[in-house]
Amino acid sequence: MNPNHASYDVVIVGGGIYGSSIAWWLTQMAGFDGRVLVIEKDPTYARAATSLTNSCIRQQFSNPTNIAISQFGAEFIHNFQKFMGASDDVPALSLQNFGYLYLADTAAQADTLRESQQVQAQLGAGTQHMLRDEIAAAYPFYNLDDILAANHNRMNEGYFDGGTMFDCFRRMARKNGAEYLSDEVVAMTRVGTRVESVTLKSGATLSCGLVVNASGTRAAATARMAGLDIPVEARRRYTYIFDAAEPLDRDLPLTIDPSGVHFRTDGRYYMAGGGPDQDPAVDVDDFDADHSLWEEKFWPIIAHRIPQFERIKLVNMWVGHYDYNTLDQNAILGPHPEVSNFVFVNGFSGHGLQQAPAIGRGIAEWIAYGAYRSLDLAPFGVERVLRGEKFLEKAVI
Repeated sequence: MNPNHASYDVVIVGGGIYGSSIAWWLTQMAGFDGRVLVIEKDPTYARAATSLTNSCIRQQFSNPTNIAISQFGAEFIHNFQKFMGASDDVPALSLQNFGYLYLADTAAQADTLRESQQVQAQLGAGTQHMLRDEIAAAYPFYNLDDILAANHNRMNEGYFDGGTMFDCFRRMARKNGAEYLSDEVVAMTRVGTRVESVTLKSGATLSCGLVVNASGTRAAATARMAGLDIPVEARRRYTYIFDAAEPLDRDLPLTIDPSGVHFRTDGRYYMAGGGPDQDPAVDVDDFDADHSLWEEKFWPIIAHRIPQFERIKLVNMWVGHYDYNTLDQNAILGPHPEVSNFVFVNGFSGHGLQQAPAIGRGIAEWIAYGAYRSLDLAPFGVERVLRGEKFLEKAVI
């Protein structure tokens, strides 16, 4: 397939959840009529983070900007058909509100949870700070011998169908005029402070008004084509689906154990996930699994926290990647100060799917109008990365 034109106003490198969210939102920006091209190297999305995600959303962040982003995400899920134009081919989305439950086993962690709950409550989130007896009363299956406190929110927090959201972003963006191309950007021509063109693996060279880096774990390689650097690398994350010989009598919240392992209800089964103890950068095409981790790390932690899960059977597992921002594990957004038409949408470090509605909208606003209009996303700007200043967020999983 060849591109329809030799020049585009916006070239988006990467057609996953962010490339597609931005492309769709651009079609919703009043007065914007630019030509948009989304370039995706793998239209099957078989190993894309979008496809391998656990599809959850939470308001339990410590930073007000992240909380506001998730609150819009919940609003978007609840009103999905309305946002997408009330089209007959857009299904409704539902949000399974079993919530996140963060467990603390030290006084310092408990204090951090309490402080975060206060910030969340001020912004209208339904998070409750719970002491050990309160946790036991609500969820008697936990072993709480080493636990001091928890935070839990069952309002607009839990699991949703991220695959359907992604599919609709992509389909409706194309329906509204955005062009998708199965190809790969292999080079860029930069002249002074601007990227003038992108070169494709197929051999075509396309002129561009603006380039959006939405290439996930390949973000650093895409940036280097324009002579730029960002601290984003691929990190392995494991997901396990398991069955229990003795199922719980109620939904299991997405429980974040102090060890960092998390687990939750997943239909008739349960899902668990996390990273390896040694967490190096890996090649973007390396999805090899360490199969010993289930027996040696994940299952013992799960069985310790929920003794009823002593007898469980592994049903499925897969390895995905975080596009891991090594500076502060939060998004890197917006134009580069030295290359004004190169826009970053990278480094989400596991927060990406839930933040896609709000951040896709914000980047589309910046492209269309030169400014964020709905939420101020400037704190995520690439300038902080260049200065080495961290975006402070204590609730990173």
